Amino acid sequence: MKPHVRQAGPDDLAAVTDAFVAASLDEVVSAWIRAGDPVVDEAYRTTFGPQFVAKAMAADEVWVAGDGEDIWAVSLWQTVTSADRLAAEAAEARELLAAAPGVVSFQRMAAVSSLVAAAHPREFPHRYLHVIVTVPEHRGKGAGGAILAERLAAFAAAGETAFLEASTQRSSRLYARNGFAHEGEAIELPDDGPTLLPMWFRG
Repeated sequence: MKPHVRQAGPDDLAAVTDAFVAASLDEVVSAWIRAGDPVVDEAYRTTFGPQFVAKAMAADEVWVAGDGEDIWAVSLWQTVTSADRLAAEAAEARELLAAAPGVVSFQRMAAVSSLVAAAHPREFPHRYLHVIVTVPEHRGKGAGGAILAERLAAFAAAGETAFLEASTQRSSRLYARNGFAHEGEAIELPDDGPTLLPMWFRG
């Protein structure tokens, strides 16, 4: 069955949160941040992950794919008009670290947010795919690809560009199949973290 793609609304908050947390536990950047820290890992499941989704639902666009009832994949899209928000989010991560300087997960969170904010292109406006993840039991059904195809067709029709950082070679190949191309220098995360690959969709 072809996945159905739609924009999530306020009534979907609980279902989107459950799907996103389940789907993002092994996402490479998220997993690297939380690695070796069971306290932060549990807090991600119960607090940080749900807060992240609630913020995205309120301020950005959340697009999901599934069978009409179950959510198989979740994507969070921002419309970026300046570097202010990225800088503010990096500052928030540094404040969290300052309050608990010995927490390795917070050190990694501060590092990735600062590096991403500094490297983010200053070509405004553009759409930013912050993250796209698929619930483990629904992987291989084409849900992530269906979201990309639907969103990118809409962006092309509107003359909009889109940007992302691929966190794995496998994901970069999926993005390339849907029209993204590598542009810019890779972002090397510290502490044996993953390498982020900047990619653009230009219609």
